[in-house]
Amino acid sequence: MATTLSEAYRDYPLHLHHIIPLDFSSIKTLPDSHAWPQSEDYDNDGPESCIPIIDLMDPNAMKLIGLACEKWGAFQLNNHGINLSVIEEVEEEAKRLFALPADRKLKALRSAAGATGYGRARISPFFPKHMWHEGFTIMGSPCDDAKKIWPNDYARFCGIMENYQKQMKALAEKLTHMIFNSLEISEEQKRWVGSTNLCEAVQLNFYPCCPEPDRAMGLAPHTDTSFLTILHQSQTNGLQIFKEGAGWVPVHPHPNTLVVNTGDILHILSNSRFRCALHRVTVNSTKHRYSMAYFYSPPLDYVVSPLVVNSIPHFRTLTVKEYIGIKAKNLGGALSLISMLKS
Repeated sequence: MATTLSEAYRDYPLHLHHIIPLDFSSIKTLPDSHAWPQSEDYDNDGPESCIPIIDLMDPNAMKLIGLACEKWGAFQLNNHGINLSVIEEVEEEAKRLFALPADRKLKALRSAAGATGYGRARISPFFPKHMWHEGFTIMGSPCDDAKKIWPNDYARFCGIMENYQKQMKALAEKLTHMIFNSLEISEEQKRWVGSTNLCEAVQLNFYPCCPEPDRAMGLAPHTDTSFLTILHQSQTNGLQIFKEGAGWVPVHPHPNTLVVNTGDILHILSNSRFRCALHRVTVNSTKHRYSMAYFYSPPLDYVVSPLVVNSIPHFRTLTVKEYIGIKAKNLGGALSLISMLKS
């Protein structure tokens, strides 16, 4: 049985053409492979459509987080306890990595059945066009992949990434306890928090300047499989969250503030009470954009059972590993496939 997130994805290999990114440094015009149809979705940048900014030190933080998860499936978090220098170091390492020549980055190319290293977004096969994006995925130690790129100079990258992972995990655990308390989850269902065999990953993202940003897509609309995701984004707009009735709402960067969004696992566990945020990334013609996502989920064998209080279960009970498998084959339809509600 698979015991790590990386092993869970081995059963769902990708074709190489869905893994190898374009060499964006040599591109002057938008290729047809990356030209998306003009979107008819509308953007909303009004003051009434802003995801909440929550101070983790606020005495009402737990209540505010619960409300944000119900209404948006996302919030921005300040006073989160992670030193700004830690976040800046990770961003600098991401910039150093993605600035390398394509042939150097390709030394750490993700294998067809692999889940770590350099490559396109894993959701790529589900869309007819490619995304204006490069990624580098870390699960566990980053050293094996880093050694391929920097054979004699990988220690700095590894140390910074491992420290970031450790600090993000501690923050995720704190947020999970607050979320579970707001949901009144039983002690038995909380037991996995703090265990050593969690499903966790760090994803470094790079969205280069694009010659025709209105016809390109940085990251196509999707929800995260995770329990929750903690994201640092550079001070460049691009992330958008979809809210019914409001359209695509930009998540404007604020200094030393992290974005937190709920994923499918928490949506299932909360019996649809908490949204799973549908999000996408747009690109621009003048600035590179970087982000670092930390994905946090229970162990693969954890049984996700909807919390039912005076209602019927909206989803069938299943393990984390089983859900990962369903979503690996049905990106946008995974939740409907396990729905107990008959239309």
